[in-house]
Amino acid sequence: MDEVQLFAGTLATLPPEGAPSGIFKQALVCAMELGPEGLAGDVQADRRAHGGPEKALCHYPAQHYGALARRFPALAALLLPGSLGENLSTGVWDEHSVHIGDVYALGECRLQVSQPRSPCWKIDHKLGVADVARHIAEEGITGWYYRVLAGGRVAPGMRFELLERNTAAVSVARLWRVHRAHRPDVAELRAVADAPGLAPLWRKKLLERRSWLDKLAGR
Repeated sequence: MDEVQLFAGTLATLPPEGAPSGIFKQALVCAMELGPEGLAGDVQADRRAHGGPEKALCHYPAQHYGALARRFPALAALLLPGSLGENLSTGVWDEHSVHIGDVYALGECRLQVSQPRSPCWKIDHKLGVADVARHIAEEGITGWYYRVLAGGRVAPGMRFELLERNTAAVSVARLWRVHRAHRPDVAELRAVADAPGLAPLWRKKLLERRSWLDKLAGR
């Protein structure tokens, strides 16, 4: 069980080009509706890469901010929950303890882990420092996304707890490690691609990569 912080935001401009982004989030102080597309009032600029039913809610572990502050000490004052554009922050769960397909309760809502978050250039532009996103990717401290199985009203401080876990559990960390590997084991690629609850686009990409590796090996 864990208590959560919740964040949502509208569009703002990123330096230096002024590109619109929804990475700027504010902490919620009251209850808000959560549905299949995420929190009411939470906006994404590029719907090709962000948002939608398979990325309805982004979770980033609060404990990662300490590690980021140690790596980027000049940013320590900026590295607080919500600053990387997540919607949900907790202090217990991480990529090793969370698995694809896990179902969690947030109040009356039911959330299912669908995929890792892939950190992008917008993190660097928001913070004004290069290589933060690359460091996050290399260290595997990426966070993850949920699809909403059952919506309802959510509020800061609600209890957050695991309800269901698949028997063939594939952690977010394991999936990310295979995804990042230069030449991953093809059996491992199949295993993570077959994780129940994995977002269809991720499964497609992993299976295409396995097919490519099979061709290289003459299989």
